[in-house]
Amino acid sequence: MGQQAPFPEADRAGKPRAVAERAAAVRALAEVLRARRDDWALLITREMGKPIVEAEAEIEKCAWNCEYFAEHGPGFLADLPVPTEARESYVAFDPLGVVLAIMPWNFPFWQVFRFLAPALVAGNTAVLKHAANVPGCALAIEEAVRQAGLPDGVLRTLLISTAEVEQVIADRRIAAVTLTGSSAAGEAVAAAAGKRIKKQVLELGGSDPFIVLADADLDAAARTAARARNQNSGQSCIAAKRFIVVDRVFDAFTERFVQAMANLRVGNPMERETQVGPMARDDLRHQLELQVRASVVQGAQVLLGGKRVPGRGYFYQPTVLSGINREMPVWREETFGPVAALMRARDEQEAMQLANDTQYGLGASIWTGDAERGKRLARRIEAGNVFINGMVASDPRLPFGGVKRSGYGRELGVFGVREFVNIKTIWVGPARGPQMPAPAQAPSE
Repeated sequence: MGQQAPFPEADRAGKPRAVAERAAAVRALAEVLRARRDDWALLITREMGKPIVEAEAEIEKCAWNCEYFAEHGPGFLADLPVPTEARESYVAFDPLGVVLAIMPWNFPFWQVFRFLAPALVAGNTAVLKHAANVPGCALAIEEAVRQAGLPDGVLRTLLISTAEVEQVIADRRIAAVTLTGSSAAGEAVAAAAGKRIKKQVLELGGSDPFIVLADADLDAAARTAARARNQNSGQSCIAAKRFIVVDRVFDAFTERFVQAMANLRVGNPMERETQVGPMARDDLRHQLELQVRASVVQGAQVLLGGKRVPGRGYFYQPTVLSGINREMPVWREETFGPVAALMRARDEQEAMQLANDTQYGLGASIWTGDAERGKRLARRIEAGNVFINGMVASDPRLPFGGVKRSGYGRELGVFGVREFVNIKTIWVGPARGPQMPAPAQAPSE
């Protein structure tokens, strides 16, 4: 590997730390994050271009996440009694060990802390392989852990190339792997970890539908749609990308949505008024351009934008495309930038079919004036997260993850804190009565 470093250890003295002690350390981590918020928000903006106000909010969200798991993690990890014939039987949640975290650049602090806070409370340690364009953020996170007073080596950053990742996965000291990234990266990591029988959690790409029904509040839907598409300059797995609007309100919503997109302020990410900053890299902008151009060649109409912003920085105009069909790249592929694809649906039934017409299944948003209707439709959506009359967002209190090519496993909430643990059955005898017999062995053929 490009950088040799010892792997972290659960405890230097070889003695497991109590969950209350681990929780206190994670709470201290929240305090460090808030104390250094301005410095590290500025670092995020300099390294990957996030508007400074969003970068500050990212650090604050990381602190909230640490506080949440410091408070609730011990309860989530408490032994779970299960009545049986035993004198005592229960489920214990023991840490797995060292978890390799392969993280992306688009939320360079949040993606790490989303995994790290619950993993540390659960008793695990971590090795971080961060994206190549945010090395300063990677080292700052390691610094935050040290400043919080956690034991040396609880988090170790490896400044290595992507080509070296499989070597780390193969190391016998790595117990599990978590990845946030593309579906292609997920395939590679799942293959490498599966070959070694190692647990994985994969949060991959998304092409989230934003469904607007005839009884929706169109003003609120359009305002939220513009924000949902352009958060982090459109570079988010859970950004709304495919806007599916029933025919009866299609024109009215489109007018409002295009205006809301046009009103967004594009500019210097260091300026607090900026709502859409540059894309993180020129190759990402080029890929987005190719997707838009190919869709236009196939018949898409550009209602707004559709071009680079001239001058310094990897800027791309907030863009709205209409006349979309299911074969266009902006429909079939994940668009990672400020481009929205508008699709007209005949009715609610077709809207649901279009929403599920994707290889991805991360998030979805449904807009309707009838909450009960929204809840019924949410059951039909093939996604890990469905928001009714709201923008899809991760929340420490709720499990987060996807289905289909958006990955598997969950982060956050009670389910997230139990992903990287050994769910261990403990049975204490003697039995207080006759035990349930084991199933009879099937006769041999």
